[in-house]
Amino acid sequence: MDNPADRRTPTRLRSKPTWLITHLATHAGRLLGEAFDAGEWRRYHYALLAALEEFGPASQAELGRRCRIDRSYVVEAVTELAEQKLVVRAHDPADRRRNIITITDAGIDRLHRLGATLDGVQDALLAPLSQHERAELTDLLSRVLDHHLASRRDGASSGPGPTAG
Repeated sequence: MDNPADRRTPTRLRSKPTWLITHLATHAGRLLGEAFDAGEWRRYHYALLAALEEFGPASQAELGRRCRIDRSYVVEAVTELAEQKLVVRAHDPADRRRNIITITDAGIDRLHRLGATLDGVQDALLAPLSQHERAELTDLLSRVLDHHLASRRDGASSGPGPTAG
């Protein structure tokens, strides 16, 4: 019979935040992918709609920077959102080469539905933690991420950036 103790991860690995974060991120990505795939949504859709709702209309390039999404993926996702009438893409009157993206009422509704789906993923992922522990974990992860994003802005390299989602 299979012994669960035989499948345990070595302590040297479990004591390294990099190992834990990598494997937890893989699991989180799988949960998120399954939840969004069930609704035929993409994680980039949520990130872009959230940025538009919070900060207002923006260029595609600005959306990419805000959400840390590669420009080519932004163009593809904005096209999908525009086809579903969740955003409106219009030429910037100040620079006709640039598009300004604006969220629609239908986009805000979709954002709220995606948010509820994402909340369910958070609950599944963080099930063993109390609300206080979840808030503390979020704060700690935000501080680490903010530190590395600031380092990158200042010219120091801290490895590849995160994707949306």
